[in-house]
Amino acid sequence: MLNPEPTLLLVIASIITGFVTLIWSADRFVAGAAAIAHSLGIAPLVIGLTIVSFGTSAPEIMVSLSASMKGAGDLAVGNALGSNVANIGLVLAATMLVARIPVQKHILFHELPILILVTLMAGLFLWDASLSVTEGAILLVSLVPALYFLVKVKSRELSPQEIAEEESAVDGMPRGRAILWFIIGLAVLMLSSEILVWGAKSAAVMAGVSPLIIGLTVIAVGTSLPELAASVVSALRGHHDIALGNIIGSNMFNIMAVMSIAGLFSTSGMDTQVFSRDYMVMLGFTLFLAACIAFSVWTRKHKARLGISAGIALLACYFAYYVLLFQSI
Repeated sequence: MLNPEPTLLLVIASIITGFVTLIWSADRFVAGAAAIAHSLGIAPLVIGLTIVSFGTSAPEIMVSLSASMKGAGDLAVGNALGSNVANIGLVLAATMLVARIPVQKHILFHELPILILVTLMAGLFLWDASLSVTEGAILLVSLVPALYFLVKVKSRELSPQEIAEEESAVDGMPRGRAILWFIIGLAVLMLSSEILVWGAKSAAVMAGVSPLIIGLTVIAVGTSLPELAASVVSALRGHHDIALGNIIGSNMFNIMAVMSIAGLFSTSGMDTQVFSRDYMVMLGFTLFLAACIAFSVWTRKHKARLGISAGIALLACYFAYYVLLFQSI
C-alpha cells in the first residue's frame, strides 16, 4: 500500500512544531550540559565561551545531522550558509537599528581573524559544489584549536564586566536535575529535528525547489529567530555589549560544527550555485562586517560602535540576496 502524499497543512504544522520544540529543547539541553560542567568544577567562563556559545548552533547542528543522515546534504549546507547570512544581515542588522553596538577591540584581532580564516577554508572546500568526508573532518577538528585559542585569550583580556556577562549564562542547577534536563533536551532535539527535516523536504517537493533553497531560507531564518528576538530585546534593555561577539562566535560554530556534518555523513554533490551564489554572499557579508568593525576600531578608538547606517546597509543587502535567491529558482 502506497503512503499518501503529505498535505500542505501537515507540512506547515510539522515545520512549526519542529521549530518550537527544537528551540525549547536546545535551551534545556545546553542548560543541562552547562550545569553538569559547572558541577564538575569547570570554570564558568570556559563554559560560557564553549558550551553556551555552542548552544546557539545546537538547532542547526541537529537539523544538519538529521538532513545529512537522510541524504539531504545540500539542505545541511544551506542551513549553515543561510544561518550565517541571517545572523549578520538580519539579526545583527536589526539590533543595530535598535541600538549602537559597542565593538570590543579584541574582536578585531582575535575572533574576527578566526571567522575569516574558517570562512575561506569553507570556500576552498565548497568550490566544487561538494564536501568530502576528509573536508568535513578538517572543519570539525579545527573547532578544537579555535576554541582553545579563544578561551586562553579571552580569559586573559576580557574585562570583569564582560567575564560576568559570559558567566551569567551558566545555570548552577543541581547535578541530578541537570542530567535529567540534558537527557530530555537531547531526546527532544533529535525528535524535533526529524520532524522539521521531514517538513522541510516535503515543502521542497511541493514547491518544486531544491532542499538547498529550503535550507537557505525557511530553516536558516527559523533557527535564527530566537537569536533575533533575544538580541533586539537585549538591545532595548541596554544589554548589548557582547551581541557582536555572540554573532561572530555563532557563525564560527555554524561553519566548523554544522557545515562539517554534511561532509561527514552525506558526500553527494550539491547545487552548483552553492559556491558561486550562496557561499560568495556569505563571504561578502562576513568581509563587509569585518570592514565595518575595522573602520570603527581604527577611527573611534575607545568608543567604537556599529550604528544605524551599517544596519541599514546590511539589511538592504540581506533582502537583495533573497530577491536574487528566488529569481534563480
